[in-house]
Formats: sequence, structure tokens, C-alpha cells
Amino acid sequence: MTSPFQSVAIVGLGLIGSSIARAVHERLPDVRVTGFDMDPAVRDRARALALVDRVVDAAQDAARGAGLVIFCVPVGAMATAAEAVAPGLSADALVSDVGSCKGFVAEELRKALPQARIVPAHPVAGTENSGPDAGFSALFQGRWCILTPEADADPEDVERLSAFWAALGARVEIMDARHHDVVLAVTSHLPHLIAFTIVGTASDLERVTESEVIKYSAGGFRDFTRIAASNPAMWRDVFLTNKDAVLATLRQFTDDLAFLEQAILADDGPTLFDLFTRTAAIRRGIVEQGQDVGKPDFGRASN
Repeated sequence: MTSPFQSVAIVGLGLIGSSIARAVHERLPDVRVTGFDMDPAVRDRARALALVDRVVDAAQDAARGAGLVIFCVPVGAMATAAEAVAPGLSADALVSDVGSCKGFVAEELRKALPQARIVPAHPVAGTENSGPDAGFSALFQGRWCILTPEADADPEDVERLSAFWAALGARVEIMDARHHDVVLAVTSHLPHLIAFTIVGTASDLERVTESEVIKYSAGGFRDFTRIAASNPAMWRDVFLTNKDAVLATLRQFTDDLAFLEQAILADDGPTLFDLFTRTAAIRRGIVEQGQDVGKPDFGRASN
């Protein structure tokens, strides 16, 4: 497959950055990949894994000569990373990212790199693991990558970035940044917030129940713990930078939760049954669209 870029710089070599590197090497073997991470230990590990063609010790050196520069850092660190890259950025380089809060990211990148060609992106894929060892080349296979170009973005730049993500196996969608942030608040940010809360509550109850909460964890609680194990720095930044959309969605959830509380208090079985029937249909739709598998226990191997 032909790549629209001859060289790619990855700034941030955690789960997403290392997965991009692996996917490029596998699917676009002629593309040269340079990598940088602010953590020296991560850079050393990336060298040991031969994760990229060259690991550099300064962010600006990663960008030198790169046709595409992708920031794979927590959204709260986006401005700092962009400022560090600026001295080495070529005038014709395309700048992108993988953050899940697009309105904030676009503003930060534009402030730090006012002359750059910028097309923000968000591959909607990930796991609860982090670090350069956590990545894998198939992470983006069949998953959505949402591009949120601003109105004045060059259509050719958008097309080239779309082709890049499609080459890595992703399904590409173009979306307004504000709309993206509302959609992701519902589909990703609120579920993570709920998971963090439930697992935190269970931790408090653990002392009361003599360790039985964790000992007898059934599938529901266990799956919440997987989400709640996600990168703390990344999710702290997500909630603070997508605050308005998250809070609006949280208020709706709180109202719905109060409605369910009243249904339980009133022994209103039909209301509960109707809700559970509708949510089961949503699950079937997710499986039918290929965003998850319909196997028992989410396809986990049996013990």
C-alpha cells in the first residue's frame, strides 16, 4: 500500500504512539518513523523494542524532515509538546494528534504552531494498558478514526491524513470538533467516569465486606475495573478539557439514575423491563456494526 507520507514523527510512545509505529512498520514498510517521548526510560525501551527507525532525545529533532507529525500525548500536555517540536517543524509538514477532546486540542495546537498545517484526529481505539510495550499493530483495525479539520483546512491535507489512517486499517469519519466532543462525552468519557466511581465505591466497601467485593467479583464489576485501570494522567486531562460536554452528559445521567431509583422504590417492574430491553438492543447494534464481538464473556479465553 502506498503512503501519502514518506516520513512520520511520533511524539509520545505510549499505547497509541507505539501502536501507530507498529502499524506503520507492518502496513507501510517504506515509511520512515522517528519517535520521541519526554520520559528517558520510555525512549530507552522504545530503542530496545526497535519500535521506530530512530528514537531522538529532543522533540524538535523528531519533527525534522517529517511529512507528518502526530502528537500522542495526554491532551493537557499538548501545548508543551507542540512548543517543543516547533523549532524542527517543516513548513510543509502536516500536524495531527490522537487526543479525545478535539476542540481543546485544536486551540492548543493553533496557539503553539500558528503557521502549521493542522488536522486534528482521534482514533477511537485503546485498551486499559499504557506504555511502549502495550501497543500492537492491529489496534486500529476496523475501528473509527475521527478527523476534525477546521473550516480553513486544506482538503488535500484532510485527504492525505484520511488515507494514512485507512492504510492502518481504520474507518475514517469527518466531524465537527464540538460535535465530536459531545459524542465522545456520551460514548467514552461518561462511561469511564462511571467506572472510576463504581470501582472507587467498591474499594471503600471492601473494608466493610471483609474483602468479599473483590474476591467474588462477577463479570459486571470485573469489566468496570478494566476501564478504571486506564491511564490516570490521560483521563484527568480528558475530564478537565472536555468539561462542558462531560458535565452536561453527567447531568442527564444523574436524572436518568434518579428516575430508575424511583422505579425501584415504586416496584415498577414494567419501567425497568422496558429500559433493559432497549439497552440490550443497543448492545446488539454495536456487535452488528463490528465494534465488538458477540461471543460469550466478550470472547475471553476460558480458564
